Order: sequence, then structure tokens, then C-alpha cells
Amino acid sequence: MKRNLRSLLAVAIAASLAACNSADNAVDVAGVNSNAYLCDTTMMTQSDDLRIYQIMVESFVNGDSSIGHGTGYGTSHHKGDLQGIIDSLDYIESLGMNAIWLTPIFDSIPVDGQDHWADRLDATGYFTSNYFAVDPRFGTMDQARELVEKAHEKGLYVFFDGVFGHHKGNVVPSPQGRLPAGENNPVSYPESLEFYQEVATYWIEELKIDGWRLDQAYQVPTEAWAAIRASVDQASKSVSYVNSEGETVNPLGYMVAEIWNNENYIKETGYGMEGNPALCSAFDFPVRYRVVETFAVNENSIGNKGGKWLDEGMSLHSLYPSHAKPNLMLGNHDMVRFGDLLQRGNIASPEQPEYWNRHKAALSFQAAYSGPITLYYGEEIGDELDGYANKVEQDCAVRGLCDDHVARTSANIEGITATLDANQRDLKQYVSQLMALRADHPALSRGERSNIVANETVYVDHKQADDDTLLYMVSTTAQSDTVVLKASEIASEGQLVDLLTGKIYSAVDGKYSIKLEPFEAKFLSIEKPSAAGLMKAAAATSASLMGEGFMAQCDNPAVGSAGPVGKTLYVVGDFVDAGWKHKPNRAYSYVGNNTYQAVVDEKAGAFRMQYASKDWSPQFTADGLELSPGKIATLKRGGYGKDTAVTLPEAGKYVWSLSFSDSGEPEQLMVSKCP
Repeated sequence: MKRNLRSLLAVAIAASLAACNSADNAVDVAGVNSNAYLCDTTMMTQSDDLRIYQIMVESFVNGDSSIGHGTGYGTSHHKGDLQGIIDSLDYIESLGMNAIWLTPIFDSIPVDGQDHWADRLDATGYFTSNYFAVDPRFGTMDQARELVEKAHEKGLYVFFDGVFGHHKGNVVPSPQGRLPAGENNPVSYPESLEFYQEVATYWIEELKIDGWRLDQAYQVPTEAWAAIRASVDQASKSVSYVNSEGETVNPLGYMVAEIWNNENYIKETGYGMEGNPALCSAFDFPVRYRVVETFAVNENSIGNKGGKWLDEGMSLHSLYPSHAKPNLMLGNHDMVRFGDLLQRGNIASPEQPEYWNRHKAALSFQAAYSGPITLYYGEEIGDELDGYANKVEQDCAVRGLCDDHVARTSANIEGITATLDANQRDLKQYVSQLMALRADHPALSRGERSNIVANETVYVDHKQADDDTLLYMVSTTAQSDTVVLKASEIASEGQLVDLLTGKIYSAVDGKYSIKLEPFEAKFLSIEKPSAAGLMKAAAATSASLMGEGFMAQCDNPAVGSAGPVGKTLYVVGDFVDAGWKHKPNRAYSYVGNNTYQAVVDEKAGAFRMQYASKDWSPQFTADGLELSPGKIATLKRGGYGKDTAVTLPEAGKYVWSLSFSDSGEPEQLMVSKCP
């Protein structure tokens, strides 16, 4: 049945792509699917420079007290509207942002007698009834048009939020009489394809929006994404507007996927395969977690990582196809704010300088990221929810304190809804400086990244685009440090100039000494790059992934005894072939010596897991929640959110080993690549 569905989808999409393929998108590359619809080269180049400001509409700014939902998830006023966004455009422009993304503004029509939970869901906009009308509790079509036009006048792209995989039960037909097919959540493809193509193109043609953020993009087959993307490209080329420079331009046609998972899953359900793109951009959830785990903690209070952790995550971009354009954010409306994570980890509160320094460090990393970036409203002033830090379980939804909506706080917009204190103003000014640097230095937004130093205390990247060459460095520790760099290892034959302060660094005996305060970041221009260029570091070899001893052997035979643990254990994690399910091929066998092993064919990537029985009792994890291939680590009892993080740089066969005491107490674990 699945094969038949794919065949139907292929037929429907082939017709769509045939109508959209043009000379600009012709495929003549050896080994590339001749029916592939490639990513638009102009859009891809321009999207590197995107500095997007995300707005949760219902919680943002109340610009018209006569409308508004008045209810919703989170602790805001729930009265946000389009007028509030229009009133805030000058503020957003002052930050140096050049785009806005609005959560869905389409009409979620109440059903007679619906309960308060449905009212709250309507306020989010993520279960739409009428995809072709503006929710009157947010404003009017005329206000939506005014918002887009004024944003364009200020040099801001506008992206709407597309929910193309589910809808409210009372969905209404499109202007062409189409409806989505199948269940409400998820819908069926290919039957729903033409409806959502009409949605995607309608708002581009009607308001000249610049593209879409794509909610739960994994709900839509990759073949359908290629067809929707082709329709968006075609619609974008059919209309134009005058931008802030007085130029007549087409809407950008940028689409970015929300796929909240690891690199392999994002590739499989979003980007598609090399030479046959589905989507061209997706949010970089994997690196987001590494950033907060380095400079704060994640939602499960795991942190205390360093520069090596950041570099490892950035290096995993190599798993994506070459057309992939990751987009880095620090948070969004479904995550805990960075300021609240600092407090959840008992690291720092707004009264302490470290709170603001850690914000600057995380934001600097985002500013130095090659590719588009997205800032969630409030991050520029270190927003947090006063009195909230620890995870709330009891009645969290009613209280607005669940982790997946606690960031939906009322917006504090300087001059509109709030007067900022000195720390907030300082951070806001810093963000504006960072965005100006990105605008002026293509090495930041689209430069080739080469890591120079990545250890527990510092992270240093060399970045280059054309004749723009610089270093980005950031402290990952609460201690001052002096970074010593050889001129030869950064390919510099002259001075380094701090782009934020103007300070000049000169080499002494072929070395630069650069002092970093705790969590300080520096952007240093390399004034005279070496003609020879940068020397590339050697990649890790397979041998370094292989351990030694009994636990590293892949051919240990299973023995008849059950061993010291009474239940069958499994490697349970976010593997693409498992998705946190207990799979037979990931079951451990007892091999003697109080040791259990599972030999599994693995893809390269970063994974999180625990080692557990089917009923999750017992469950085990690594002490420190991190495991390196080929290295023995200490095994301990696990629990919710206490996952072991493992990065496998290469695909291949690996042996997962656990050892216990005679009484069944956890002792050691290892993962090792097989010869």
C-alpha cells in the first residue's frame, strides 16, 4: 500500500514539477535525478543574509484593544494583533533584523460549544479553519497588507507560518473549491497537494509575502514539498514590489522547515537526497541544543559543555545534502527562554552580570553562523518569566507554565510596551552591533568555516568569504583565559583588528595573544591573509573510533546464561530506524563476563539514548550523559531526560556494550566501531 501511495504521489507531483521547471532550474548534472526541482540559486544566496525576528502573534503586542483572543497558552495578555506588529516595525528594524516571521494569522473559526482548550488552540493559529482569511481577532486583510507593505518599506522580508499537514475540523474550501483530504491531523497526500499549493501561492500573489515557515514539516512527504516549493518559486516570480532601496524585486520565496529532531531525521523528512531536493532550509535544532548546553542548560538541565561540543555539532552539517541551508535559532514559542534556562540550571539570574554575559556569548555564536538565523522576540533584551525556572508538571497548561509554551510572554518592546533597564538596553545595543557586523561581513553569514580551537574553555573559527576573512572566538567558561594562536595556523601575515572595539593585535614571534574574559566573544578581522591559505586539519580515522578489550570485540558469541540483569535491555534512542522504540535489532545479548552487547549497523550522526528494558525499569545511562566512541565510560541508572549523547562520525557496524557487577549494579559502557 505504501508503494502504491508513493506511486500516486509521484504522478501528481511530476505534473506539478513539469509546469514549474524552467531553464533556470534545468538539471544537467551527472548523477542528478532528471526530474529533480533544484533549489533556486538566487534565493539560496540571499537567504544566507536573513536575520529573522520571530513573532508569536497572540502574545506579542496589543495594538487594538477592541480585538484579541483573550485566552491562549502561556502567561501573556493573549491580546496580540497585527496592529501591534505594525507599531513595532521601527523597533525591529532598529535591531538590525531584515525579516519577520509571524505565527499563523489565518482564521480559526470557533465551533459552537467548544471548550476552553479549543479556544486556547485557536489563539495559536496552528489549527486553521480558513487558510484564505485573516483571523478577525488578529485584524483584517487590509491590516495584513499594510503590515507587509510597511515591512518591505523598512527593508524587512515577511514570512508567514504554513501548516500544511493538519488543520481544524471545520476547514473551509479554497477560492478554487479545493479541500484537504484524509484526517484532520495528519492530512493525506497526494490528495491534499493542490489545496496546499493554492494556500502557499495565494498569500504570495495577494500580499507579496516572501515565503513560509513550515510547521511540523515531517507530516508532508518530501515529494510533495518539492512540488509546493516549485509553486512558491513560480508565484514569487510572478509578482514584485519596491524594496527599501527603491528596487523592484520579486518576493524571496524562502521556505524553512520545523523538524524538531536530529540531523539524519531532518535530512530524511526535510531536505531529501543529494541531487533531488525536497526543502532547501530547515531550523538547526541540533546545534541549538548544543549552544544552550554550552552557555546555559537544555530543558532537562543538562549543560556544562564546551567548545568541542559546539564544533562537533557544526561539523555534523556534513551529513546534510549540499543544498541544505540550516537556520539557527536559540529559542522559539515551543521552547524555554534562554534566560529561564540559565535559572533552571542555577547558573545566573538577571541580577548577576553572568546572566547577561552568557546571553551575549550565545547571541555572538548565532551572529557568527553561516546561513540564515532567527531571533525569538525578547531574546534581544534577555527576557525571562519572573518567578519561573523549574519544570512545572501539575496543571502547567492551565497556569501557562508548560515548557512548550512558557516562552509565550507579553512582548517588552522599547517605546511601545516597556521601558528597558540598563542591562536590557546594553544587550539590545549588543544585538544591534552583531546584526550590523553580519550585514557588513559576508564571512559571517556565508563564509566557509574552519575550526581552529575547540576545547573546554574556548571556541575559535576561521571564516572566509571572498576577500573577507576573520576569526570568531568565544569563551565557554566562567574563567578569564588568554588564547595563543600561531600566525601560521590562522593564515595571517599581519594585524588582527577587533571589529567591535577597534583594538589591534600584532603577532610576537609568530604568535597572537588574545585575552578573553568569561563568556566574552571577539570578531577579529585578518587584515593580511596568507596567500597560501588555511591548512586543513586531518579528519579523524576509523581506528580512533575503535576501543580495546572484551567490550570492544564485535564477535563475542552469546552464551546461554541470562547474566546479572533479569530483563532484556535495548539501545533505545532517537535513531532514525527506531525513534525511541525498543527494536529487536537493538536488543542486548549476554556474552559472559557480566557483559551485554548489541551489534548494530548505524548511520553517522549525533544521537541521544538510554539502555532500558521494554517497561523502562531498569534503565541506564552514561555518567556525565556523554559517551565517546572507543572509550569506556561509567554506567549509572538513568531516568527521564537523562539521555546519553553519542556522536558517531562514520557510518558502519558498531558494538554497544554494558557491564554490571555480579549483583546487577551498573559499572561500565562502551560503543566501539567494528573492523
